[in-house]
Amino acid sequence: MAQIDAFFKLMNDEGASDLHMVADQQPVLRIRGDMERVKFKVMKQDELKAMLYEVCPEAKIKVFEETGDIDFGYEIPGLARYRCNFFNQKNGIGAVFREIPSDILSVEQLGLPKVISRLAHLPKGLVLVTGPTGHGKSTTLAAIVDEANRTRKDHILTIEDPIEFVHQSNKCIINHREVGTHTKGFSQALRGALREDPDIIMVGEMRDLETMTLAMEAAMTGHLVFGTLHTLNAMKTVDRAIEMFPAHQQAQVRSTLADALRAVVSQTLFKRIDVKGRVAALEILIATPAVRNMIREAKTYQIISVMQTGKKYGMATMDDAIMELLEKRMISPDDAYSNSIDKSKFVKYLRKPPSDFTEV
Repeated sequence: MAQIDAFFKLMNDEGASDLHMVADQQPVLRIRGDMERVKFKVMKQDELKAMLYEVCPEAKIKVFEETGDIDFGYEIPGLARYRCNFFNQKNGIGAVFREIPSDILSVEQLGLPKVISRLAHLPKGLVLVTGPTGHGKSTTLAAIVDEANRTRKDHILTIEDPIEFVHQSNKCIINHREVGTHTKGFSQALRGALREDPDIIMVGEMRDLETMTLAMEAAMTGHLVFGTLHTLNAMKTVDRAIEMFPAHQQAQVRSTLADALRAVVSQTLFKRIDVKGRVAALEILIATPAVRNMIREAKTYQIISVMQTGKKYGMATMDDAIMELLEKRMISPDDAYSNSIDKSKFVKYLRKPPSDFTEV
């Protein structure tokens, strides 16, 4: 048992999502969104480095010492998997560990809208799951892949950095590939994937133009492709995907994206005030013919109006999702206001002026 495993056990017991360890500081847990110091001694550079290197593969240590940054996965059987990031900073080494639960929760168990399950049954196309870092994108994607695994008879290929949720093949065959371990990069893995007879491809992150190009190409050639982007809502996701490309290519990319896109799910997690835990607000854009025409004609600013009237397709705006949670008294007015798009709808619920005075 590695020395650091005791901290992972503490994470699990406390319901923490992340563990931060930095030279010359006490360890810190993120519990339901808040940073809480662990009652433990200050870790010196040499002591912390030895503890961290104990769980890091030798090949990754070499990369870290050359570059100052690495990502990898670590697993404690029967407890959880961890997405690990090491980095150098002013006082020495630092590390952040994100807990990935061993049990994959279903769409129903997560309390997500029913339309999320239906995404797993699409025959082809591109589905993007977006949101800030640490807001449950991977958990939602895992639930969708799990739905497909339980109900379809297909080949599912995941490409991640590092592997997070591990799916056991059920009705589907699932192959997990980790960037840096099983393949050089996302784009190389995607290029190879088209020769590996996949039906469903899950790309952990659409990091660059080449990855986005190959993902759209795969979606246009009969594959169902899931991927993530760090954007805050559906309109910005569409614009971000297009803006990855040079200006002279954007008209063609709009047309390709309009044909390939099936849905955008934008997710934000909120701390609950009624019980311990967090709850997700989801903005859902379904690529109906009207939405595709707006993308093609560079009228993404009009998408919000389609979403407001598209409830029969399962669409929802972020503000509507937040308002529903607020009216159920599951989240605080301050959180609702700070994460909303149209602040004017939420300002009346505030008991005091908002903390972000720039938005008043």
